[in-house]
Amino acid sequence: MAGKRRVVVTGLGVATPIGLGIETFWDALVQRQSGLRRIQTFDPSGQPSQIAGELPDFSLRDFIPKGYRKSVKVMSRDIEIAVACAYHAVTDAGLKTKCVVERGEAQGEPNIDSRRFGANIGAGLICADLTELAGALNTAVDEQDRFSLTHWGTEGMSNLTPLWLLKFLPNMLACHVTIVHDAQALSNTITCAEASSHLAIGEAFRTIARGDVDVSVCGGAESKINPMSMARPQLWNRLTTDDNDNPETASRPFGAKRRGMVAAEGGGLVILEALDHAKARGARIYAEMVGFGAAADVHSWSKPDPAGRGMSLALKNALADAGTTKASIDLVTPFGTATIEHDAAEMTAWNDAFGAKLAEISALTTRGSVGNNGAGAGAIDFAATVMALYRNTIPPSFNTGDLDADCDFRFVQNDPVDAKISQAVSLGYALAGRQSGALVIRKFEE
Repeated sequence: MAGKRRVVVTGLGVATPIGLGIETFWDALVQRQSGLRRIQTFDPSGQPSQIAGELPDFSLRDFIPKGYRKSVKVMSRDIEIAVACAYHAVTDAGLKTKCVVERGEAQGEPNIDSRRFGANIGAGLICADLTELAGALNTAVDEQDRFSLTHWGTEGMSNLTPLWLLKFLPNMLACHVTIVHDAQALSNTITCAEASSHLAIGEAFRTIARGDVDVSVCGGAESKINPMSMARPQLWNRLTTDDNDNPETASRPFGAKRRGMVAAEGGGLVILEALDHAKARGARIYAEMVGFGAAADVHSWSKPDPAGRGMSLALKNALADAGTTKASIDLVTPFGTATIEHDAAEMTAWNDAFGAKLAEISALTTRGSVGNNGAGAGAIDFAATVMALYRNTIPPSFNTGDLDADCDFRFVQNDPVDAKISQAVSLGYALAGRQSGALVIRKFEE
């Protein structure tokens, strides 16, 4: 793109099962901590898979202005996660947004033009609150105790708040984040399952590079810990059911004994910013975004393409967009969902894109520590990758000690490794659907 603006990463905000906030998350990753345990959110005893990656307790009051607290009642768990991540990202970037000023955490006027502040946020399928819905359904039965549409229309619906539906629309993550922080520029919601964060960050990168906005809050968030959310991957045999007694070691990305993914919640929102804008306000710069590639395949709506063609094309597109080659990459961040078929397909894709060079490149995966965070997973990976470049450190990839014989990734096993990383690639893809996205990040240099 001729004359495009350089785009840098200036803020990182994450909510993960091993910690909230980028520093807490990074420290836990370096220390090889696991956030997987028996489900506490609901009684999982009737579920084949009874473990998940749940977030530490947090109060949304810590992340919104006092005057916005009444809106919490129309926020689903997914929205709450996104709002928490946005606050962490904004404050980490040193942005004085409307929220920060109203909370009294910064003096004076905001240091950002809201008309040039955009958002691209990935979201998943937000499941209804079963307790709330069941209570209403219980009032919509006929004399034979059968569900009745007539009774639902006359009585059942009246037991739900009039704004009930607003809790479960995917675009409400971006809606609340942009209202809280007064982001008035381009706003978009991407719903492509696990690929959502990569695609959202990639689109934000494009909007800044072409000059449509100066700053964008982007990434994704989702909670997959809900009986309804867990039903579909369970029916598709994607959740591990053999590790209920050993949750910490249940998620084994690319492992020889992998048995499936572990459902989780979490996400990440990051601040991308035009370099000239970041320098003008004296921002700390973590890294530079230099490439984005996306692709899709039509192999099957339920099974991965064994050849990994969509993922491979996304990787190749990202490298080409960055104007770089596989020989210049020092770190790769595969998704590693820990299902037998998906990990095998992803491995094939990376080998197709990188060839023999892959065995020489260090690798990082977070799935062993945090599970599958749905639409928020890619942003967590992106944040970890950016931190690795910024700190010149490759953290251990938890639960990658016994790898499949066909796995060519060089994961760090125990202690973090000091390494000068100049360029890195992160890949995300949708398990249900065929979208893929890849991002290339470079160590910032003037």
